[in-house]
Amino acid sequence: MRYRLLTAAFAAGVACGAGPAAATDLEVTHWWTSGGEAAAVAELAKAFDATGNKWVDGAIAGSGDVARPIMIGRITGGDPMGATQFNHGRQAEELVQAGLMRDFTELAEKEGWTKFIHPKSLLDGCTLDGKIYCVPVNIHSQQWLWLSNKAFADAGVPLPKNWDEFAAAAPALEKAGIVPLAMGQQPWQTTLAFQVLLVALAGPETFQKVFGDKDAAVAAGPEMTKVFAAADQARAMSAKSSVQEWNQATALVINGKAGGQIMGDWAQGEFQIAGQTAGKDYTCLPGLGVNEIISTGGDAFYFPTQKDPEKAKAQEALASVMLSPATQVAFNLKKGSLPVRGDVDLNAANDCMKKGLEILAKGNVIPAPDQLMSADGVTQVNDLFVEFFGNRNLTAADAQKRFVDIIAAAD
Repeated sequence: MRYRLLTAAFAAGVACGAGPAAATDLEVTHWWTSGGEAAAVAELAKAFDATGNKWVDGAIAGSGDVARPIMIGRITGGDPMGATQFNHGRQAEELVQAGLMRDFTELAEKEGWTKFIHPKSLLDGCTLDGKIYCVPVNIHSQQWLWLSNKAFADAGVPLPKNWDEFAAAAPALEKAGIVPLAMGQQPWQTTLAFQVLLVALAGPETFQKVFGDKDAAVAAGPEMTKVFAAADQARAMSAKSSVQEWNQATALVINGKAGGQIMGDWAQGEFQIAGQTAGKDYTCLPGLGVNEIISTGGDAFYFPTQKDPEKAKAQEALASVMLSPATQVAFNLKKGSLPVRGDVDLNAANDCMKKGLEILAKGNVIPAPDQLMSADGVTQVNDLFVEFFGNRNLTAADAQKRFVDIIAAAD
């Protein structure tokens, strides 16, 4: 799909979703707490407040792994927020099936969401039994390797163009006192690194067979053995990365204390607020420089059912404004993500964001694992890679065998 420029989007204000005359407070829960994320959230809040309602921020620190159980507990416990973030996929499936989430099919049809949300899989992830239950707000791809230009200059080695060159540069980086690979200790980060290695080194077809088709034979095969060997390399290169949060790992790259980080494009928000320029201060390799593929993961907002009719009206206003062209541009520029609207462009996009737009325009996309596997299966994979990266005695071969068992039992 061709993207056209919306140069007036910033000045246009909120074009749709007029709210009620009296201001209605609406609590919105999310796990966006880093500097770059907070700047992006402020754009959503500003757009919603312009409808005459009031965004009440319900940020929960500690990433989605920490926030989701809290969010789910509130909804099932009868204390629902007005809107809540989840990732694209099946994370809210049981809540929808229990009748705890609002059906937005009527609003989606009225505003023509199917005509401008691109790719189609984003809205498919919001759909259950033909009804639409969420609002996708961005496309976040995890398929990136972020490099510190300063770190490689200090180590006296050229910037790598792919994963093999990056791994080969590790000894020079270590000799210069630089951590080759920055990685936080949150469970999802180690799994993310593995998934990115899988797509880059084994290819998107293998990824689909493993996570989509739950093909245990492929999971046990030689292509996946190669991926687990690369994960073992990543484990060694990140051994001295002792930070916890993902943005702390990004800060190591920003400060030249680490050579690189495997992380989603949300890392761009951190480079942006640090005043760094893509192509000058840092470099990005989509698909680790091997397979230029992006995943169509990202974030969507669900709206728990409300007894108060005014809050229900405010929910509709928020859903509408999140998808307005002006909000899509302002939010995604700050977030480092791509818009879900196929009819807008980020004309202020930096070099890395432009790479993502080009890959998306070519259709070189895959679904995120959350869109293919149940939350329980994803948790089991997370647990495995937390152990793998934390326990050098767990060999790559043994980890692969355990991974095969998880895939064989997954739904």
